[in-house]
Amino acid sequence: MKRLQTTLLAAALLGTSAASMAEDAALKVGLMLPATGTYAQLGTAIENGFKLYVDQAGGKLGGRGVEYVKLDDESDPAKATDNINKLIKSDKVDVVVGTVHSGVAAAMAKVAKQTGTLLVVPNAGSAMITGPMCAPNIFRSSFSNRQPGFAMGKVAAEKGYKKVATITWKYGAGEESVGGFKEAFEADGGEVVKELYVPFPNVEFQALLTEIAALKPDAVYSFFAGAGAVKFVKDYKAAGLMDSIPLLGAGFLTDGTLKAQGGDGEGLLTTLHYADELDNETDKAFRKAYSEAFDTVPDVYAVQGFDAAQILDIGLQAAGGDVSKTADIAAAVEATEIDSPRGKFTLSRAHNPIQDIYLREAKGEENVVIGVAVEKLDDPAKGCRL
Repeated sequence: MKRLQTTLLAAALLGTSAASMAEDAALKVGLMLPATGTYAQLGTAIENGFKLYVDQAGGKLGGRGVEYVKLDDESDPAKATDNINKLIKSDKVDVVVGTVHSGVAAAMAKVAKQTGTLLVVPNAGSAMITGPMCAPNIFRSSFSNRQPGFAMGKVAAEKGYKKVATITWKYGAGEESVGGFKEAFEADGGEVVKELYVPFPNVEFQALLTEIAALKPDAVYSFFAGAGAVKFVKDYKAAGLMDSIPLLGAGFLTDGTLKAQGGDGEGLLTTLHYADELDNETDKAFRKAYSEAFDTVPDVYAVQGFDAAQILDIGLQAAGGDVSKTADIAAAVEATEIDSPRGKFTLSRAHNPIQDIYLREAKGEENVVIGVAVEKLDDPAKGCRL
């Protein structure tokens, strides 16, 4: 009996020691972001924002030091499953942060749900992630594709536009953004007269711009980002359409792209959950710290990376740094009002941000706030079963 008690005590002590070692070990964070291609600049901003938060938190998340494992996802959905499995199974990361492309992120969410791995999505707005793929271990620090589109649909209707054409890449993010726009615009009496699509990541727009000129809609709603947004705005301006057919967009059209557009985006109206120099102390401190750290001004992608780290920190603090305590992590994040540079927001039960969507105007190299297009906009999270 004494030998049994000794054995049990040793086992208990060993278990305690193993748990303590796990909590003391560095938190391995897999950064699965685009480092090449159309979205490379976006991936860099997300990584910078994430690391800025960690640095400001003393190099720790949930009380644990942080080790990074980086992987270029190439914005290629066909490689997504293998890439995230490599991070989880070969690199043994504790949490995955990614990504930009909605198709890639949807595949990542599927694997994360199957394996129970913590996943924070710092950009991709795929409805699937907080819809059918929703799970206690999956969080989004950005937006759903529907949210900026829905807000602009409200704005377009309020401006009195009756007939609008839409143009975007032919992939999930673009289609869902247009869907959000149509939902709000048509509910207020508008009509989408034509939906135009370009294969991703194609940036040859001339044929569709000619079609827009012939259609003569009251306005055009567009969804493009990164280098594609730069090319589209410049081509739209060069085609002589900017003055005759107002161009509207989800905020990615002008966020982080105005300098490269060389003034061609001046005056564009967009809707997004962030804008340059918001009137709150958190944003002022964030912009100052980011500019000093990276010698450039932050954009929405940097904010989303910053808040991805913040969400992880909130959850892991409540769980004592233990990534396996999914219920504790989820409960803490769901109960917290997150103090973000974008303004305070909460996460829904599906773990999508409930947030203000701003109406912005491009002036010089800044997206200046005109007002709030929709306050505390949620996402329906269709198909979520939590």
